Amino acid sequence: MTDQLSRAFQALADPTRRDLVARLAADGDASVGDLAAPYDVTVQAVSKHLKVLEEAGLVSRSRDAQRRPVHLEAEVLDLMTKWIERYRQQAEERFGRLDAVLAAMDEDETESDEGAAS
Repeated sequence: MTDQLSRAFQALADPTRRDLVARLAADGDASVGDLAAPYDVTVQAVSKHLKVLEEAGLVSRSRDAQRRPVHLEAEVLDLMTKWIERYRQQAEERFGRLDAVLAAMDEDETESDEGAAS
Protein backbone atom coordinates (compact mmCIF):
# COMPACT_ATOMS: atom_id res chain seq x y z
CA MET A 1 0.00 0.00 0.00
CA THR A 2 1.28 3.46 -0.90
CA ASP A 3 1.29 6.15 1.77
CA GLN A 4 -0.58 9.44 1.36
CA LEU A 5 2.58 11.47 0.82
CA SER A 6 3.68 9.22 -2.06
CA ARG A 7 0.21 9.32 -3.63
CA ALA A 8 0.17 13.13 -3.40
CA PHE A 9 3.59 13.50 -5.05
CA GLN A 10 2.62 11.00 -7.76
CA ALA A 11 -0.61 12.87 -8.43
CA LEU A 12 1.24 16.17 -8.74
CA ALA A 13 3.78 14.72 -11.18
CA ASP A 14 1.40 15.67 -13.99
CA PRO A 15 1.45 19.37 -15.05
CA THR A 16 -2.30 19.47 -15.71
CA ARG A 17 -3.04 18.22 -12.20
CA ARG A 18 -0.57 20.74 -10.72
CA ASP A 19 -2.39 23.46 -12.65
CA LEU A 20 -5.78 22.27 -11.38
CA VAL A 21 -4.49 22.40 -7.80
CA ALA A 22 -3.02 25.87 -8.37
CA ARG A 23 -6.32 27.13 -9.77
CA LEU A 24 -8.29 25.70 -6.86
CA ALA A 25 -5.84 27.29 -4.43
CA ALA A 26 -6.15 30.68 -6.12
CA ASP A 27 -9.85 30.73 -6.99
CA GLY A 28 -11.48 28.38 -4.47
CA ASP A 29 -14.03 25.66 -5.14
CA ALA A 30 -15.07 25.13 -8.75
CA SER A 31 -17.16 22.80 -10.85
CA VAL A 32 -15.56 20.25 -13.17
CA GLY A 33 -16.86 22.25 -16.14
CA ASP A 34 -15.25 25.44 -14.83
CA LEU A 35 -11.98 23.62 -14.25
CA ALA A 36 -12.08 22.03 -17.72
CA ALA A 37 -12.82 25.29 -19.58
CA PRO A 38 -9.22 26.50 -20.17
CA TYR A 39 -8.00 23.13 -21.47
CA ASP A 40 -8.27 21.74 -24.95
CA VAL A 41 -9.50 18.40 -23.57
CA THR A 42 -12.85 16.92 -22.70
CA VAL A 43 -14.60 17.34 -19.37
CA GLN A 44 -14.17 13.57 -18.96
CA ALA A 45 -10.38 13.92 -19.26
CA VAL A 46 -10.35 16.60 -16.56
CA SER A 47 -12.61 14.37 -14.45
CA LYS A 48 -10.00 11.61 -14.70
CA HIS A 49 -7.31 14.03 -13.50
CA LEU A 50 -9.57 15.08 -10.63
CA LYS A 51 -10.14 11.43 -9.73
CA VAL A 52 -6.37 10.95 -9.35
CA LEU A 53 -6.19 14.08 -7.18
CA GLU A 54 -9.15 12.86 -5.15
CA GLU A 55 -7.59 9.42 -4.58
CA ALA A 56 -4.43 11.18 -3.38
CA GLY A 57 -6.51 13.20 -0.92
CA LEU A 58 -5.67 16.52 -2.57
CA VAL A 59 -9.24 17.37 -3.56
CA SER A 60 -12.72 16.36 -2.53
CA ARG A 61 -16.11 16.72 -4.15
CA SER A 62 -19.27 17.62 -2.32
CA ARG A 63 -22.86 17.83 -3.44
CA ASP A 64 -24.47 21.27 -3.58
CA ALA A 65 -27.92 20.74 -5.12
CA GLN A 66 -27.11 19.86 -8.75
CA ARG A 67 -23.48 21.02 -8.49
CA ARG A 68 -20.57 18.90 -7.34
CA PRO A 69 -17.92 21.48 -6.55
CA VAL A 70 -14.31 20.39 -6.31
CA HIS A 71 -12.60 21.50 -3.09
CA LEU A 72 -8.85 21.67 -2.43
CA GLU A 73 -7.80 19.76 0.70
CA ALA A 74 -5.02 21.97 2.04
CA GLU A 75 -4.08 19.54 4.82
CA VAL A 76 -2.36 17.24 2.33
CA LEU A 77 -0.43 20.20 0.92
CA ASP A 78 0.61 21.04 4.49
CA LEU A 79 1.86 17.47 4.93
CA MET A 80 3.90 17.79 1.71
CA THR A 81 5.23 21.20 2.74
CA LYS A 82 6.37 19.91 6.15
CA TRP A 83 8.15 16.98 4.51
CA ILE A 84 9.92 19.26 2.01
CA GLU A 85 10.77 21.82 4.69
CA ARG A 86 12.47 19.22 6.88
CA TYR A 87 14.85 18.26 4.06
CA ARG A 88 15.33 21.88 2.99
CA GLN A 89 16.48 22.75 6.51
CA GLN A 90 18.88 19.81 6.55
CA ALA A 91 20.34 20.90 3.21
CA GLU A 92 20.73 24.48 4.45
CA GLU A 93 22.56 23.23 7.55
CA ARG A 94 24.95 21.19 5.38
CA PHE A 95 25.58 24.19 3.11
CA GLY A 96 26.16 26.35 6.19
CA ARG A 97 28.80 23.92 7.45
CA LEU A 98 30.40 23.82 3.99
CA ASP A 99 30.46 27.65 3.88
CA ALA A 100 32.21 27.68 7.28
CA VAL A 101 34.83 25.18 6.09
CA LEU A 102 35.43 27.14 2.88
CA ALA A 103 35.70 30.41 4.83
CA ALA A 104 38.24 28.83 7.20
CA MET A 105 40.24 27.53 4.26
CA ASP A 106 40.15 30.99 2.68
CA GLU A 107 41.39 32.55 5.95
CA ASP A 108 44.22 29.99 6.18
CA GLU A 109 45.21 30.73 2.58
CA THR A 110 45.12 34.50 3.18
CA GLU A 111 47.28 34.12 6.32
CA SER A 112 49.75 31.91 4.40
CA ASP A 113 49.99 34.48 1.62
CA GLU A 114 50.60 37.29 4.14
CA GLY A 115 53.23 35.23 5.97
CA ALA A 116 55.05 34.51 2.71
CA ALA A 117 55.04 38.20 1.77
CA SER A 118 56.78 39.22 5.04
